[in-house]
Amino acid sequence: MGARVVAQYAVLGPYDFVSVIEAPDNATISRVSVDLGARGGVAAMTMAAIPLDEFIANLEGGGRRKRNERKKR
Repeated sequence: MGARVVAQYAVLGPYDFVSVIEAPDNATISRVSVDLGARGGVAAMTMAAIPLDEFIANLEGGGRRKRNERKKR
C-alpha cells in the first residue's frame, strides 16, 4: 500500500498498542487505516505527524503571507 511500519509499542493507559507507520502522504495512510479497520478487531486512531522544523517553516511562511495580504487591502 505504500506505507511501512517504523515501530510498534505496547503501552499502558487507554490504548494497548501504538504503531508508528510512515507513508508518503495522508491519502495513503487513510487507505491503510480503512483497510485495518475493515478487518475487524482493531480500532485505529490516526494522527498525522509533521517534523518540527517543517511545521515551523510552514507557520513562518503562512505568517508572512497573511501580513502581505493585509498590506494589499
